[in-house]
Amino acid sequence: MTPSIPAWDHGDLPEPQPLSWRHWPSYVGPGIVMMGIQIGGGEWLFGPEVTARYGGGLMWIATVAIVLQVFYNLECGRYALYCGEPVFTGFMRKWPGTAFWASLMLVLNASALIPGLSTHGAAIIAAQILDRPPGEQDRNLVRMLAFACLFGVTVPVLLGGKVYNMLQTVMTAKVFLVLGFCLAIGLTMVSPWNWWSVFSGFLQFGNVPSTNPQGADTVVNVGTYYLEHGEWPMIALANIAVLGAFAGYAGGGGLSNSTYSNFVRDKGWGMGSLVGAIPSAVGGKDVKLSHVGKVFPMTTENLKRWSGWWRYIMTDQVLVWAPGCFMGMALPALLSMQFAPHSELYQATGRMEWAQALITADGMRHAPGLSPSFSHFLWLAALLTGIAVMLPSQMSIVDDFSRRWTDAIWTASARVRGSLRADQVKYIYYSILAAYVLWSFTCAYFFSTPKLMTIVIANINNLAIGVTALQLLWINHTLLPRPIRPRWYHTLGLLLCASFYLGLAGLVFYTKQWPELVKMWQGGA
Repeated sequence: MTPSIPAWDHGDLPEPQPLSWRHWPSYVGPGIVMMGIQIGGGEWLFGPEVTARYGGGLMWIATVAIVLQVFYNLECGRYALYCGEPVFTGFMRKWPGTAFWASLMLVLNASALIPGLSTHGAAIIAAQILDRPPGEQDRNLVRMLAFACLFGVTVPVLLGGKVYNMLQTVMTAKVFLVLGFCLAIGLTMVSPWNWWSVFSGFLQFGNVPSTNPQGADTVVNVGTYYLEHGEWPMIALANIAVLGAFAGYAGGGGLSNSTYSNFVRDKGWGMGSLVGAIPSAVGGKDVKLSHVGKVFPMTTENLKRWSGWWRYIMTDQVLVWAPGCFMGMALPALLSMQFAPHSELYQATGRMEWAQALITADGMRHAPGLSPSFSHFLWLAALLTGIAVMLPSQMSIVDDFSRRWTDAIWTASARVRGSLRADQVKYIYYSILAAYVLWSFTCAYFFSTPKLMTIVIANINNLAIGVTALQLLWINHTLLPRPIRPRWYHTLGLLLCASFYLGLAGLVFYTKQWPELVKMWQGGA
């Protein structure tokens, strides 16, 4: 353990309330917040490009991603339950020290510096104003709205007692609104074949994108193809970056998964109830946050209480977060498969990059067999749902970045530990938030291709979650006492998580970037 961070304080593990419907507000929270962050972002953007092109045959990628992320999230929760610290702080407790790990995390957190979702949200708002998808002539309008969206998503973070409480309220509302709309349309307007295609696709392991002899996109199963032809199929790698983004947006993705430990702490689970939380700027003067975590001795009573808290984590992940993620991937996919082919944007060449977020809504507006008034109603309802998808997720990214680096500075900096009281952590948090929003304004002005933004974000996230999965194994097997360390199947799940995401990131790099590097090297030679 690096000496630059003080040793943990000590105390007994608090007693958890029993898991029962009467106490449901105490054990439902972090999973809902995480679910709300991820719902719809990937499928709303890449659904028309993946599910409308390949059907549901590649949904198994989401199955693998979500299951492996459950193991990742469990280990984040394990660390936070034990000491009340986020895992990012745990990373910095290890050799070679805080400077090295903070620098690495800043590189892996680069995707958070690209405000892709707010730009997509701005395009959706522009479509409502114009009553049509915005075009090149509307670029300035979209840009100005993107600035307004970035400012608007920070306002809720300023209010309330704990920042976490605001996030839980917003994300719970998002979950019910988005899934409710998708389910209602899915049950009444989506064909049974599309339902079967999507939900059976979650179990069609081994399907890969390919092209048929006519050059059209298709899906083949690796095992079946080999048995029939005696050779492996030719995989179409042209869209590997989009498929990598599809996997990256299934579940949480990237360092956002590690924030689960922050939410466990701020919810007050385990030792988090003795550490505190990050307060809001308004109304949070009574909320405090300790500079260092607290751990408990391995007594019989504490281990019994640990089992109770661990059931909280398992319930939150297995019964709330994971099912919500599957529904968050499946229901928007149903809509894109049913309606995207009717959109003029779907087949258009040279369409505006922000049109990706509008394809499903535009398909509803042009769906055959519907009255003009009902088509217009669906168009507006889908646009409102799209805003509910994009802007809360952008708000969570603003909070996620600010929260991660606040916790790092709050614990790792000796100067901050010596000069700021436990109720002054908000000064750090809101200073970082202000700097982040200012940067996002600049980025939104110069980086004006939101589809490219989201592809870059997702593929950087794949690298980030792969690397930090290995770090999680390291800290939980070395910093935690042996009785509460991960069991062999948790370890295996985390190793598979690292392998899956690092392999995917490597494949995208090899396919998309390596040829360019070779050309540059050969040109220089």
